[in-house]
Formats: sequence, C-alpha cells, structure tokens
Amino acid sequence: MSLLIPILLASAAGGLLSVLLASLALNLQAQWVPVMVSYAIGALLGAAFLEILPHALEHAEHAEAVSGVVLAGIFAFFILEKLVLWRHCHTEHCEAHGAEEPAHDHGRSGLMITVGDTVHNFVDGVMIAAAFLVDVKLGVVTAFAIAAHEVPQELGDFLILLHSGYGKVQALLLNLLSSAAMLVGAVVGYFMLESMRDFLPYMLALAASGMIYVAVADLIPGLHKRAELGHTAQQALLIGLGVFTVWGGASLADGWMGSHGH
Repeated sequence: MSLLIPILLASAAGGLLSVLLASLALNLQAQWVPVMVSYAIGALLGAAFLEILPHALEHAEHAEAVSGVVLAGIFAFFILEKLVLWRHCHTEHCEAHGAEEPAHDHGRSGLMITVGDTVHNFVDGVMIAAAFLVDVKLGVVTAFAIAAHEVPQELGDFLILLHSGYGKVQALLLNLLSSAAMLVGAVVGYFMLESMRDFLPYMLALAASGMIYVAVADLIPGLHKRAELGHTAQQALLIGLGVFTVWGGASLADGWMGSHGH
C-alpha cells in the first residue's frame, strides 16, 4: 500500500503536465485550427502506428487477435458515429438530409477521440503502476516518459475538439476528464495488475483503432476540399511534422528510460 500514493502522484503529474503543455493550442487563432488539423492527423497516425500498436503486438500472444480488435474497434467507432449523427438528424439539418455541410461535425470526431484517448490514458496509468511495482525510480521515469509521449497526442486532441465544434473551455475540460482515466488505471493496475496483464494489448489496440478511424474517416476527407497544390503541400508537410513529433518524442523518452532503467 505504501507505493500507491507515489503511483497516484506520478500518474496525476504525468497527465496534468501533458494536458497543460498541449493546452497551448487554446491560444491559436480560429483561422489556424483547420490548418493545424493536418498536424493532428499526423500525430494521431504516428501515435497509433509507431507507438501504441507496436507495444500491443509486442506484449500480445497472438498478433491476429490484436489486428482483430483494431478492425472491431474501427467498426464500433463507425457505429458510434452513426448513432451520434442519427441523433442530430432528428433535431436539425445534416448530411443525411442533403443540407450543406456545416463548419464542424457536431462533436462526432471530438467524442470519438475522447473515448479513444480515455482508454489510452487508462492503459498508461496501468503501465505507470507496473513500473513502480518493479522499481520506484523506473516508475518516476516512466511517468515522465508517458507525459512526453502524450504531449503531441493531447495537442492533436485539442485541435480535433476545436475543429469538431467544442469551445476552448469545453476542450480543456474534456481533456482533463480523459486524463483522469490515468489515475483510475493506476489504481486498477496497483491492485489487479497480474489479472489484467493479458488484456492490456487489446486495450491498446482499441485505443489505436479510435485514433485511426478519426484521422482517416473524419479528418482526412476534409483536407480534400482544398485541392490546390500549395494547400496540398502544406497539409502533407504538417501531417509529416505530426508523425515526426511523435517519433522524435518517443525516441527521446525511450532513450531517457533506457539510460535510467535497469
């Protein structure tokens, strides 16, 4: 029980640090939000394919099962989006009624990315608890490393929420609420780590599926509305920058963990 308090403190600090640093997006001018959505796409895809899925596959007994969860997750997010769209179609004009497309998507992509990020934060909390149970120093380093990994993803989440029609305060509160899942994961991990170990890869796969779906199904189609060569080059550059930010941050964090680990 003596380790529970430092586990909770490290988890809270890691989650708050990543959200507060990423909240710099709140100072963006409104006209920059659609531009930075390209960066968010890169950050989401980079986090899913370079970090989350490799970790899931590394710790899973069957790679096919991980792929199956990703596929099922994409299908589940499709159904979730349809349900949200159906609810709005009963109260106002929308795509299904042939109306002109609105400036935002009534929170659909924001809702789904929040669900996926909450699952991811829960898994991060379990990982922090696992590291502390191995070694206290490794636990502290892991918490800081997770915060470093989370900053570009949280920045992307803010941009997606703003693009999806949420206000700045709403976006901040949703990200803080999602980060609270890290505390829940830390507590669950402390008390139930051994019994949950086999499920972690599939929880990671579910989190990745949400990121992939939002990036590919909700955000990328919007980029095709600006087909000019200059806009296309800008979008490609920002997508690449988002991927590179995740890769670079993860490499630095992994190197730091390696130098401070066993």
